[in-house]
Amino acid sequence: MSDILNGLRVVEVSAFIAAPYAGLTLAQMGADVIRIDPVGGGLDSGRWPVTKEGVSLYWAGLNKGKRSIMLNVRTDEGRELAHGLMTSSTSAEGQAPNGGVVITNLPARGWLDYEGLKAQRADLIMLAITGNRDGSVALDYTVNAAAGFPAVTGPKDYDGPVNHVMPVWDLIAGMTAANGVLAAERRRIATGDGQLIRLALSDTAFSTLSHLGYIAEVQINGDDRPGMGNQVYGTFGLDFETGDNRRVMITAFTPRHWAALISATGIEDRIKLLEQALSLDLVQEESRFEAREAIAAILKPWFLARTLLEIQKALDAVGACWGPYQTFAQAVHEDPRVTTDNPMFQTIDQPGVGSYLASGEMLDFSNVDRGDVSPAPQLGEDTDAVLAGVLGLSDGEIGVLHDKKIIASSLGE
Repeated sequence: MSDILNGLRVVEVSAFIAAPYAGLTLAQMGADVIRIDPVGGGLDSGRWPVTKEGVSLYWAGLNKGKRSIMLNVRTDEGRELAHGLMTSSTSAEGQAPNGGVVITNLPARGWLDYEGLKAQRADLIMLAITGNRDGSVALDYTVNAAAGFPAVTGPKDYDGPVNHVMPVWDLIAGMTAANGVLAAERRRIATGDGQLIRLALSDTAFSTLSHLGYIAEVQINGDDRPGMGNQVYGTFGLDFETGDNRRVMITAFTPRHWAALISATGIEDRIKLLEQALSLDLVQEESRFEAREAIAAILKPWFLARTLLEIQKALDAVGACWGPYQTFAQAVHEDPRVTTDNPMFQTIDQPGVGSYLASGEMLDFSNVDRGDVSPAPQLGEDTDAVLAGVLGLSDGEIGVLHDKKIIASSLGE
């Protein structure tokens, strides 16, 4: 991880994806992210995918570079320790004094009540993720269903909704949350003010409807977009089968993309005839969309007559915009972007799992060392070190807390 956020300490109380992803984003830029889980592990400590031995690869992926402690926050002493970590401004090991930042997707009430924590530290920043703005429950899959995207996903001749498997709204919420924390921290540096930031998961989807023009499309045009399969709305983009039973996605969003596709496939004369027959200028994006079926019919035989490798050579030679369809396994084993040649990836040794490629920070900072990708902690492995380093507890005090089952440093306790 880089050290660009060195000195920023964040306490994360979370489950599932959005809040852990926010913490991961900050941790990979060098923030000291301390994750608090209940003794015995939280809701996502064993979440799939898992190894054959049942160790969560999900946990390992979303918690890289963080520190992990287990506290029994159902007890007064456990809550007091959690509050101390959230509000402390003392130095973490090797860092300047900071802290006072909390990320959670648990209800911001009770022991996580912002006003109660603010009474202990006036400049506290808390980022609280909820399902809906009114506090009701929502998950990525229910939000996606309500936002309309499954209605336009899937084959053109299929009438039912089709969910996608990527939890995109969780991921957008996580990145938005990280941005919110950094914005609030910048304001705190300038003014000394703390901040309670609320983020509703459903708002990430419905704001996207606005940003991409989908709300205006309904209200201004009166349109309700139909499903189009793999065709890209408003331009030319479509999948084609290859001669060796693979599939590729072809896009021609710009005049350059379009010219490259025509050149690679050698269909210049047929495209000119098509333009004359339809009275269209296919250099124009909207015209390519209007003529998409006819264009696809011209291109289909070219792709079927060639292998994926032949197609790759032809399209890459002219700088066409395309990509192969790949399974997860094919992406891992065949794609040159998923290797250590990509500086984002390093091979890590994850305790309890083994060695595998893991991604670090996506951003390249020109004058900051990228650093190493750090594996995820095992549940509770940093409990003693955090309580000693941040709260200044002695070995004896920590031992008593272990005896009373207030804290744990392993699942076996």
